[in-house]
Amino acid sequence: MVIAKARAVDGPDKLFRKAEIQRRDLDSHDVLIEIKYAGICHSDIHTAHGEWGGEVNYPLVPGHEIAGIVTDIGSEVTKYKVGERVGVGCMVDSCGECENCRQGEEQYCLEGNVPPTYAGVDKYGEPTQGGYSTHIVVTEDFVVSIPENISLDEAAPLLCAGITTYSPLNHWNAGPGKKVAVVGMGGLGHMAVKIAHAMGAEVTVLSQTLSKREDGLQFGANDYYATSDPATFDKLAGTFDLIINTVSAKIDMNAYLSLLTLDGTLVNVGAPPAEPLAVNVFSLIGHRRSFAGSMIGGIRETQEMLNFCAKHNIAPKIEIISADKIDEAYERVLASDVKYRFVIDVSTM
Repeated sequence: MVIAKARAVDGPDKLFRKAEIQRRDLDSHDVLIEIKYAGICHSDIHTAHGEWGGEVNYPLVPGHEIAGIVTDIGSEVTKYKVGERVGVGCMVDSCGECENCRQGEEQYCLEGNVPPTYAGVDKYGEPTQGGYSTHIVVTEDFVVSIPENISLDEAAPLLCAGITTYSPLNHWNAGPGKKVAVVGMGGLGHMAVKIAHAMGAEVTVLSQTLSKREDGLQFGANDYYATSDPATFDKLAGTFDLIINTVSAKIDMNAYLSLLTLDGTLVNVGAPPAEPLAVNVFSLIGHRRSFAGSMIGGIRETQEMLNFCAKHNIAPKIEIISADKIDEAYERVLASDVKYRFVIDVSTM
């Protein structure tokens, strides 16, 4: 059993503190990973603050953007060797038997995606704790390989921000001839722009202001519009084949649906606090538009995403912080004061 150093939070209004957590002994198909870097996702903040409803089992160690090195393996592990560069994303197991799992869509496990990397309960009945820690034990089927030309610090956010945007762009066939809009230019949004551009789509950013316009164009956007300007919605009405909404806030979905062309789809990947989003059916039926949602991708697609990013030299823009700056980083994320993803240097635990 490994005792890992970690950062934990004891309640929705508490600050992070130093902690030690026990990682289970290796089962036959388990991999022990020494974590080098862990990204900070808005989901971490929502969960730590208890904003998604339901009971959160504190103390909580968040973190599902994990990059590190294999340091030990179980007796029957075949996919990884000690010393290999690997990552772990938003889930660490599933039932493996339902129809969705058999199709490689473990994120939609019919048994409930059991368990997530943190704030869940594993098959041993123990609470799962995430990547704000020095070590983690994960079954080999939920570990992915990090290509050599992606640094570990930049790889970490790909395990959530990367796959969360790659999956819907891939599923809804973003590519040459398609007009794609990305709502929001944060941690998810800037990855959506980079990936959609690499897929060959014509990309437009829809952001509240033009403050990040220069960055958006550098990341591959063809156009950039401020949604605070009502003229934007008039000018772009009926334009896009696909809209990826990355913001974790309540917005006027009907206004954004009006920007879709015939048979266009708006996909929500941002997950705001537990508030209903109002959609008028007439926003959909007039042009056979669709309003959809997407989670992360399965393990197979996550590996595909990493390989795609390696091939196209795609990496997130990150700011590395020490473990004692997590609370400050949370405040800055909520203030939209990060370009574009915080990554914890786990050596500072």
